[in-house]
Amino acid sequence: MATSNREIELKLELAPEDAAAIATVALPFGFDSGKGKTQTLRSIYYDTPDTALARARIAARVRLKGKQWIQTVKLPGDQAGSGLHSPREYETNVPSAQFDLDAVPDETVRAEILTALAGEALSPRFETVINRTTRMVKTSDGSAVEVAVDHGEVVAGARREPLTELELELKSGSVGALYSVARQLVGPRPFRFSQLSKAERGDRLANGLSSRSTGAPALAEDITLSVSQSAERAYHAILRSCLSQIARNRMAILSGNDPEGPHQLRVGQRRLRTALRLFRPLINPRSTGPLDDAARKLALAIGLVRDLDVLAADIIAPLLAAAPQRVDLAHLERHLDTLRSDRREEAAALLASQTFNDFLFDLAAYTETRGWISPEDFGQSERLAVPVADFAATALDAQWRKLQKYGNQLDTLTIPERHDMRKALKKFRYGLEFFAALSPKGARKSYLKRLKSLQDVFGYLNDVAMAEALLDLPLPDGPAAKDLAQAAGFVIGWHEASARHAWRQAKDSWEEANKAPRYWR
Repeated sequence: MATSNREIELKLELAPEDAAAIATVALPFGFDSGKGKTQTLRSIYYDTPDTALARARIAARVRLKGKQWIQTVKLPGDQAGSGLHSPREYETNVPSAQFDLDAVPDETVRAEILTALAGEALSPRFETVINRTTRMVKTSDGSAVEVAVDHGEVVAGARREPLTELELELKSGSVGALYSVARQLVGPRPFRFSQLSKAERGDRLANGLSSRSTGAPALAEDITLSVSQSAERAYHAILRSCLSQIARNRMAILSGNDPEGPHQLRVGQRRLRTALRLFRPLINPRSTGPLDDAARKLALAIGLVRDLDVLAADIIAPLLAAAPQRVDLAHLERHLDTLRSDRREEAAALLASQTFNDFLFDLAAYTETRGWISPEDFGQSERLAVPVADFAATALDAQWRKLQKYGNQLDTLTIPERHDMRKALKKFRYGLEFFAALSPKGARKSYLKRLKSLQDVFGYLNDVAMAEALLDLPLPDGPAAKDLAQAAGFVIGWHEASARHAWRQAKDSWEEANKAPRYWR
């Protein structure tokens, strides 16, 4: 027996205790679930000593399933920050655990493997041993999804690494069914969109590297675009980037106390909202309303943590050594740490909730099912097909004009208007970063350097304005309240004096940015 097809899979990383519960969770009305079946799968992955197949992104394995050895070759397909994988798979029964190149059912694939091998021989490199519980689920629209909960380990010589994963494979129907089923199975349990296949995990382990997520805060990844792409493909890539940053930093906050986690999560939410607005001329505007509203509310909740982190690190900490003896900034710092801890607990509860999981699944489904399409808009296809370079120039010009409107009135801006200019500046910078791959690096780097100086000044001015929130923080009863209020007053006064100098610097930075050539045109 030989089969070949392109799989469409959704992979989620889970905590071991959550995987056990998901394997047997009951599904609500509208989902028809078959009976679960559990079996042990041993898979041996083959490669050359210098990892020729891994470098070609080809996976070659032989798996023992029951009493039958099944040989599989997987070639790379699309891989997304939304956990979606779509490899090409070629499968056939073989008599033993030895990989047999002649048994590969597709002649073109055999030739591709031979080219990658360049005369080298294959040998076992690592293996996986997992207990897999599978069941078939049908959704109300008739889609069929195979649900597999894998719990086991990856083994490479003396190295071992646990593996717990929920894998949903679309057997028939719509991609959206994968996210619909996953939402019901996962519930409020935190998860990661899996970026790696089992072959990639094993290859990393064999190289002495861990494939397990570190839980470290994640910056926005570079977005790969080309001038020949359509605006729609660029939108798709940008949404994936935003989703990945948001999802990864959710787990960073849940697994640690690094202040960079809340910061990068809020950046991810803001990048997403910027993208939804930037591409509004091309998409169905009604499709983004719920996502934009959810992102705004979640960003506000995480912002409470981030704002206290900024107050502690950028507003109070720099003055600890400069404060007069009668001003007890250390006490204010300790009080702020207590409030930060409370806010972090509140944020963690939100991030580990059904609400946040629903948002991630909604965003992933929107991204991977072209949720922006409006069937009644007959001109949309033409707009979506516009070359991304043309769309980027128009979109960035529009963002620049909004920013320039504030900059040309810099001397008369009110405090709220300064805040609005700072937000316009952030959105403009996100837009430049979205389309960075379309422009020469030198011109882009020079321009962004000028813009960063302006953004840094406005960022500090916003932090100073936010410092007044110190006066509104809850204070303990008794004499300590007076000491804390005095310390807060000192901090606010010091930074307000510093802000007057910074505002003069903002004017100079604006003039420099305003004169810089618009490299994206």
